[in-house]
Parts: sequence; structure tokens; C-alpha cells
Amino acid sequence: MKDSVDRILGGSLALMLAIMTVDVIWGVFTRYVMGDQASWSEELARFLLIWIGILGAAYASGQNMHLSIDLLKNKPVKLIAALIILFAFGVMVVGGTRLVLLTAELGQTSPALGLPMSLIYLVVPISGLLIIYYRLHDFKSN
Repeated sequence: MKDSVDRILGGSLALMLAIMTVDVIWGVFTRYVMGDQASWSEELARFLLIWIGILGAAYASGQNMHLSIDLLKNKPVKLIAALIILFAFGVMVVGGTRLVLLTAELGQTSPALGLPMSLIYLVVPISGLLIIYYRLHDFKSN
């Protein structure tokens, strides 16, 4: 299952990066060649960068690519560290979900694209859940 999650997440990140690249090129073209930048291109690039950055952190966590110093050698200390990590990302999931629900309830939308801001903030609980999944998978396999 982890391989499927890795593949879907990696593919999604690559797709978002490709869309963001095309969007930025379009923004530069419309600004310097056409004389007037498309109003939505900068906002789309910003939202894609947010999603890429936060989901990229989850992907890096799943691949164990985050910079780390192995100070925790024995099992009890590793268990405590794992519980702290699970708690922290649990808070991220709960807080992110509350943020999504609040912005959906208030009906906030982005100015240029008109997207619901809850859709933009949805990346926070999704990423938190992915990191929790990866940490539980690593803890189970070790």
C-alpha cells in the first residue's frame, strides 16, 4: 500500500509542478509580450506552491529524506519520539480540519480565481494524515 501512496503522491506533485511551470511561463508571456498579465496566473502559482511545499514535506517524510541526526538509539526513546511526532501531526490534522471547516462556513474565496479558500487550506490536514501514515508504517516495519 505504501508504494501506491508514494506513486500517487509523487505523481500528483510532478503534475502540480508541471502546471505551475506552465502557469508561470504564461504569466511572464502575458506580462512582457502582451503587456498585461493574466490576473489569475500569479494566484494559481502561489496556491500550487503552497500545495507542493506542504505535500512535498509529507512525501519527503515518507521517503525518509528529511535531514536528521540519529541521536535516538534505544527502542523506548524511539517510541517516545514517535508518540510526540504522532501527537504533533495529529494536532496539525485537527487544527487544519478546523481551519478548512471555518473558512468553508465563512465562504471565503480567493480574489482572482474565486476558489474556496477551504480548498487551499485542505492541504494541511491531508499532509498531516500522510505524515502520520508514513510514521506509523515506518514504526510498524522497524
